[in-house]
Amino acid sequence: MVGTEDGDGTVTRAEGAGALERAGSGQQQGAMSGMAADLVERLLDTGIDGRGRFDSAQKVADSALNTAADAESAIDAVVRSHLVKGAAGGFLTGLGGFVTLPVALPANVVGFYLVATRMVAATAQLRGYDIRQPQIRTAVLLTLVGADADDLLKKAGVAAPAGRLVNLAAARLPGPLLMVVNKAIGFRLLLQVGRSGVATFGKAVPFVGGAVGAGVDAYMLKKIADSARREFPRRGTPAR
Repeated sequence: MVGTEDGDGTVTRAEGAGALERAGSGQQQGAMSGMAADLVERLLDTGIDGRGRFDSAQKVADSALNTAADAESAIDAVVRSHLVKGAAGGFLTGLGGFVTLPVALPANVVGFYLVATRMVAATAQLRGYDIRQPQIRTAVLLTLVGADADDLLKKAGVAAPAGRLVNLAAARLPGPLLMVVNKAIGFRLLLQVGRSGVATFGKAVPFVGGAVGAGVDAYMLKKIADSARREFPRRGTPAR
């Protein structure tokens, strides 16, 4: 029903309700946009470059290489350590059921993707890529969305690179376009979280939720690690 205006200029209830709905939708989109931008900023600034006690991907890669026989063994060590960190994070934030869910879920989401980003970036570093290069950093983030990467690039107006995501480096996309892609990645990661109904339900059961959270986080991290190995083929000696 379309709203009409009374003789005295008063807007009818239907029109007023529609205006409120549109305003609410705009506010929700604005909030999502802000969350997506904030998530991407954290992943780049902290997940790759490190902050405080959270070591950078470069430091993690160097440390693993110093104690491994070769770069591939170092990657194995990086993946193992991050699977442990991811599972521990999932367990700690999964305890408490519905009482802690509204607070713990965002922390778990950010924590999980920080660990995943560093793991992928360290893998790229050990395969010989310069993770300071903007295109490589975007390729690292694209690895997190998995099979959605090509669709995401298409919707952002970017032709999907032939072969692997790391070929974005050869495309030399300009900074503004990379920012558009990065923000789209943030949106997609938030949507993936929203679609994870099984994991969310498991987290809502006290104590059992901790075990489910740890298992789901470790499983997802393993899939991302396998994708990183495929998307960043060996390019020579690890970049310094």
